[in-house]
Amino acid sequence: MIKTTLKIDGMMCGMCEAHICDTIRKAVPSAKKVSASKSKKQATFLTEDAIDADAIKKAIDATGYECLGVESEPYVKKGIFG
Repeated sequence: MIKTTLKIDGMMCGMCEAHICDTIRKAVPSAKKVSASKSKKQATFLTEDAIDADAIKKAIDATGYECLGVESEPYVKKGIFG
């Protein structure tokens, strides 16, 4: 699994967070555990494969918010035995 974190400017409320999550789900249909935080100014999601950073950045920017950066890293599921 790969965890992708997007730095996003312009989110002001819960509806903004929902709008960002919907945009990510449309741009990356395989995205799981999609979440956005206006206080952290970021959104995160998980995918099996690497994503096209330019495509997700363009999708976010097209909504009126500004995607300031895209970071991907391997995701290791934390559990009882981890």
